[in-house]
Amino acid sequence: MTSLNHPILEQSFAVIDQEIGEHHFTPSEYAIVRRAIHSTADFEFKHLLRFSPGAIEGAIAAIRQQVPIVTDVTMVKQGICTLVEKTFQNPLLSAIEHAPAQAPPGQTRTELGLLHCWQMAPEAIYVIGNAPTALLRLCDRLSSSSLMPALVIGAPVGFISVVEAKAALAQSPVPQIRVEGRKGGSAAAAAIFNALLVLAWDTK
Repeated sequence: MTSLNHPILEQSFAVIDQEIGEHHFTPSEYAIVRRAIHSTADFEFKHLLRFSPGAIEGAIAAIRQQVPIVTDVTMVKQGICTLVEKTFQNPLLSAIEHAPAQAPPGQTRTELGLLHCWQMAPEAIYVIGNAPTALLRLCDRLSSSSLMPALVIGAPVGFISVVEAKAALAQSPVPQIRVEGRKGGSAAAAAIFNALLVLAWDTK
């Protein structure tokens, strides 16, 4: 089977392997951590990534079943669309592309767009790398719903509501992979999902 990874990416992985030091990740967890480090050039992700029990295995199964993938912003969608197209062709939705032209005071377009995507695909994989408001709204919806996403990747970045959104996700029973603290971002979120996609492809 042809590798999904470009040779330069494999060279970067080799450098990370040499420099990461001791760790206790499983092989699947490490594949995700390594790709996040590659996308950010930041070894602190070794200490920031958290995995709920069974999250990786459940996500791999869902990807193979072609569940929809919901991203918060277009940049995350663009970061994963190439590999999605090369592999399982999961439907891709971006919350901001389903958002109203304007949001009422106190709300954001991204969180409203995410609610629209939830109505279409509540059991999707949600990949959030930019908008903490979208993650907060998703967690609020989960608290009153019997439906559960296959996985939530919680990696918004920034200073306002970011830590709070990740704390809300941590308290949710949903299968999750999250980046603790203020760090994250679209590149990191896309990298986490792409690592899952490669794992699903390479072990099918």
